[in-house]
Amino acid sequence: MEQLTVWQWFTKYSFVCIPVLAFLLDIFIGDPKSKYHPVAIIGRIISFFEAVLYKETDNDTKKLWYGGIAVGLILLTVYILASLILWIGGVIHEWVYYAIEVLLLYISISPRSLAGAGFEIGQLLKHGNIEGARQRLSWIVGRDTADLDEGEITRATVETIAENTVDGIVAPLFFFILGGSMGAILYRTANTMDSMMGYKNQKYLFFGRVAARLDDILNWIPARITFILLVVSAFFLRFDAKSAFKIGVRDANKHPSPNGGYAEAPVAGALHIRLGGYNQYFNKMTFREYMGDPIEAMNRNHITRSIYMMYFTTLLMVIISTVITYGMMEQ
Repeated sequence: MEQLTVWQWFTKYSFVCIPVLAFLLDIFIGDPKSKYHPVAIIGRIISFFEAVLYKETDNDTKKLWYGGIAVGLILLTVYILASLILWIGGVIHEWVYYAIEVLLLYISISPRSLAGAGFEIGQLLKHGNIEGARQRLSWIVGRDTADLDEGEITRATVETIAENTVDGIVAPLFFFILGGSMGAILYRTANTMDSMMGYKNQKYLFFGRVAARLDDILNWIPARITFILLVVSAFFLRFDAKSAFKIGVRDANKHPSPNGGYAEAPVAGALHIRLGGYNQYFNKMTFREYMGDPIEAMNRNHITRSIYMMYFTTLLMVIISTVITYGMMEQ
């Protein structure tokens, strides 16, 4: 059998290394805040097509159709732009093409920014800065945060970290396995559309419905993979893996989203806390069914533990995507 040097191996199996390199970039660089960030550019593309196609005077049927057309045009535009950038990279050099592939996956995952927000809120709570924690929380959740106490701030943060483990980590890596870096960035586009247009308010109830349903469909399998990985993470981190599995099976379907509960419920079980409850949006109180049992009173330590679970799940998914792509190349 031919013995390969490290460089020869890397050259041959460079595609296999993309998830690891993207993860390392996220660890060391994070998610830079810039108007030139690709996701920010995707957001402007979404806003452009929304401005062109949304008309307040249209009836509900037209809004539904035009919203669907917007989804198609946005995905097509991002696909063309990403393909053009990759093509230019390939013209320059094959390693430039490869670097762009790594960057596309890197910007599609966001564990460090998710952890950073959680740690920052936890530190503000640790120093008794409730007002600061409320304000920082308002950057990452849609609910009203002005009157939340430490327990409710913790609940909102843990719920966000758990749910975003699906669409910020597991799903992009899942679609990388299926379609390479292009699959990951198209998924990130669909998820960004949902975050911008998937609201159930007067403006987006019909216009944003296709974007919301597409996001639900795309996240269906990744959410269930996340459930399994969170239980495994709880086991290795010496949290309550048995409860994570039990509560996940019992309560996952209580979430209003078809996918969110598969991340939140196992975290609630592993940490012996209860998620869900009353949330206020735009001064309107709503109730979401409870997930988990209130064995422990929620505090900032649960934020830290949920971040540990998120990062361990990320590591597991990076390993899985690397192993699967390696196996695909060996066939």
